[in-house]
Amino acid sequence: MPELILGVESSCDETGLALYDSERGLVDEVLFSQVDIHAVYGGVVPELAARDHVRRLPLLWRELRRRTGQRRADAVAVTTGPGLIGALLVGVNFARALAYAWQVPLIPVHHLEGHLLAPMLAGILPFPALALLVSGGHTQLIAVHELGSYTLLGESVDDAAGEAFDKAAKILGLPYPGGPALADLAASGDGRRYRLPRPMLDRPGLDFSFSGLKTAFRLQAEGLPQRDPQARADLAAAFQEAVVATLCEKCRRAIEATGMKRLIVAGGVGANRALRQALAQLAEAEQVDLYFADLAHCTDNAAMIAVAGAQRLGAGRSPLETVAVRPRWPLQELMP
Repeated sequence: MPELILGVESSCDETGLALYDSERGLVDEVLFSQVDIHAVYGGVVPELAARDHVRRLPLLWRELRRRTGQRRADAVAVTTGPGLIGALLVGVNFARALAYAWQVPLIPVHHLEGHLLAPMLAGILPFPALALLVSGGHTQLIAVHELGSYTLLGESVDDAAGEAFDKAAKILGLPYPGGPALADLAASGDGRRYRLPRPMLDRPGLDFSFSGLKTAFRLQAEGLPQRDPQARADLAAAFQEAVVATLCEKCRRAIEATGMKRLIVAGGVGANRALRQALAQLAEAEQVDLYFADLAHCTDNAAMIAVAGAQRLGAGRSPLETVAVRPRWPLQELMP
């Protein structure tokens, strides 16, 4: 019997709702980005994020009802972590109220599992697989054995890749959000003009580090010639190439170490075109199948939460039960 799942996402600075049909797929979704709210501060302000989620969620639900004609769902899936605690609480309380009113299951969803399952919105996602989860808060290589069974192979010991992009953009004086702005600037640059390090490629293992790259980038930026505007684009391109080369080499090592023949790429940095092109070349060379979330679902969204909720519907909870919010929540603690 088909099930209609309402997904609720409010872990950071995007407010999202989505309706997902277990047989027909995504019905519709609505998303509000708080970029303009936080841009003046150069980053996300947690209190402002939580307050705006309070304002937006009822309005988005009204809009989703208008567009779909649906006035209820068979279950409600909501992000319960990791993320900003205030923002998470807003979404969980909204979801719990709807689940209680409808007397339907309330399904807690791990935000990162949602990202891993986002490619399911574009088709079937086969397991087992190797996953590169790369975003503003996380850079991880994960062995995905089955739904809920994950082994962490490597992660960033300092900045995540997306965070490094944002910091490099800020050094160049680019607007918030910095990652896409730096990628746009890099598109007109020549990455061969400046040589930047590829962190931790000179040692074994699958962990990442981007703080040394960021420092090298800052030192180069401080010496940029004032009368050469092309230099900024060239340095941005060099930075992007260094990050992409590092991510690709670690993926190659993980493929070699695990023998897995499927690679999933998830998270906001997965929308970076240079990274997509480089990973496509790697996948062809290593003869592995490559799966991306579509561009609209790389960043935070409720559709991926609804999909994850659909997969875990049998493990849903009563709306009367307490659902714990976990700002920090290692993915490997999940159960199948």
